[in-house]
Amino acid sequence: MNGSTVTAIRTVAGRRLARLVHDRCADPGLAHDVEVVAQILPFKVSAHVVDHLVDWDNAPDDPLYRLVFPHRDMIDPVHFRAVERALGDPVALRAAVAAARRDLNPHPGEQLTRNIPHDEDGEVEGVQHKYAQTALVFPRHGQTCHAYCSYCFRWAQFVGDPKLRIADDGPERMAGYLRRHREVSDVLFTGGDPLVMRAELLERYVDAVLRPGLEHVTTVRIGTKALSFHPARLVTDPDAGPLLKLVERLVGAGRHVAVMVHVSHPRELEPDLSRRAVAALRSAGCELRSQAPVVRHVNDDAQVWADSWRAQVALGIHPYYLFVERDTGARRYFGLPIQRAYEIHRGAVSRLSGLGRTARGPVMSTAEGKVTVDGVAELPGGKRAFALRYLQARDPELVGRPFHARWDPAAQWWSELVPLGGHDRLFFPRGAALAQGGPR
Repeated sequence: MNGSTVTAIRTVAGRRLARLVHDRCADPGLAHDVEVVAQILPFKVSAHVVDHLVDWDNAPDDPLYRLVFPHRDMIDPVHFRAVERALGDPVALRAAVAAARRDLNPHPGEQLTRNIPHDEDGEVEGVQHKYAQTALVFPRHGQTCHAYCSYCFRWAQFVGDPKLRIADDGPERMAGYLRRHREVSDVLFTGGDPLVMRAELLERYVDAVLRPGLEHVTTVRIGTKALSFHPARLVTDPDAGPLLKLVERLVGAGRHVAVMVHVSHPRELEPDLSRRAVAALRSAGCELRSQAPVVRHVNDDAQVWADSWRAQVALGIHPYYLFVERDTGARRYFGLPIQRAYEIHRGAVSRLSGLGRTARGPVMSTAEGKVTVDGVAELPGGKRAFALRYLQARDPELVGRPFHARWDPAAQWWSELVPLGGHDRLFFPRGAALAQGGPR
């Protein structure tokens, strides 16, 4: 990519982000748009993204630019103008930004109301327990990223509002909760990105998971974008060796370690440093699985996904999920109709061998569970319907049962679908709860 490097700066955010765009892009209006939109949604880019991923000759239309930089169409024009007018007036700006964020559905899927468990001491902060077998843990020091995906459904974690942030106060409460919930086999460390944490901080969580009494936790998952946004974390950073030794320790203790890598575009894995990071994790004993949503402006093309999954399989990464963009944040900019997402997934897997066809999708992560779109069914009487199925659900009885929704070529999310026939319970379960005491 052209342009001078900023290797001395690990991340660029705030006013420096607008200055970067001003210096790199020919259109002077882009920097102004960055300044306005970045008041509402969080944006940050790493030096690796700036130097090795974005094609500045094609910005702002380059897909990697669209992945990480603000664009005015991410925000409703009414809110954009309100924030624009309020620049320079701190009181008016706070009000305009708050109004815009409320309209962006900060926590989709009832994350704050139904996913956070309670025990005798009240809310278990920093833990989400939606499905019986899997508990999500949000380490306090991991609630940021090396760079932010502009379509991230967890954008509310990063805007500085404590009422919207999910984070624990250390591993002790997590360990106590897991000890009482022996149905949990998988712990997913998420964020943010846990790999922004120093190894010595992450080690406290590894120690906790390996304590006696938690042998039922057989799988440790780590969600990260480090391979794309800061691969040096696993290769050349001073802390890379200690981090990999933590992984080796988990594997040596008999735990399955799955690193859930987030890959939105095949170019993310082209740099040599990213490939070395993949090799380092695999050498430490990890399995790597990839996931990302299909979104407009970045990867809404079957060939892009086929190229990405083919490259991942060659590197030893297992394609895992192709998601539908969730109903939050900049969805108005990135969202696609469910029908289009299905066509992209089907078109991509048709270009691959069997080993590349492991990504389930398109998948909607709804309040009740993960719903996959298996296809469009032609029913008697000439009716068309989406064929749907729960891959995972709050109510385990719903998992795997096929059901239908009226075919709607414009629908972009679960809430826009209409049950077909007697499937209302599969859309709107009553009294669904986790087995053995999940969130209430």
